Amino acid sequence: MAGKVKVTLVKSAHGRLAAHRACVRGLGLRKTRSSATVIDTPENRGMIRKVSYLLKVEEA
Repeated sequence: MAGKVKVTLVKSAHGRLAAHRACVRGLGLRKTRSSATVIDTPENRGMIRKVSYLLKVEEA
């Protein structure tokens, strides 16, 4: 079974590239300081890597 990762949006996605905003929404994040727990899959890791400058990532 895959592990889980807790991601928190620490910087706003406002004014970012549309693809980066889509990654933030795809991870289930809406507002600054919102958190979501996602399954640790290669697809989610790719989205996290793309917008890593906006996120704080913790192993759950």
